[in-house]
Amino acid sequence: MTPRWIPRWGRGDAPSAGSEEHAGGTPTGARVRVLSRVGCHLCDDLLVVVDEVCRRRQEAYDVTDVDDDPALRARYGDLVPVVFVDGAQFATWRVDAAALDAALSQPRQGVR
Repeated sequence: MTPRWIPRWGRGDAPSAGSEEHAGGTPTGARVRVLSRVGCHLCDDLLVVVDEVCRRRQEAYDVTDVDDDPALRARYGDLVPVVFVDGAQFATWRVDAAALDAALSQPRQGVR
């Protein structure tokens, strides 16, 4: 069985059902969530940037495979990878390291 999400820099509980309304939130409380899929070269490239920035800032991030959740696949299937910061959609397809770093330098916002 493929996990629905992959925690980075920490552990947490699996996400609850109805993940479409929680697409931006993370099951571990991480500030950054990436919606991705296996075999996506844009996802692989984006995850390198997210990993670099989050490691430098000592921030956790989660990766969720949209193909493991029909609601997420329907909503974000053609948009992956998608990055959420503090529950708000931040980037689609590509992410700028400086912009992500700047967003993470701001105080944590309420998760939507």
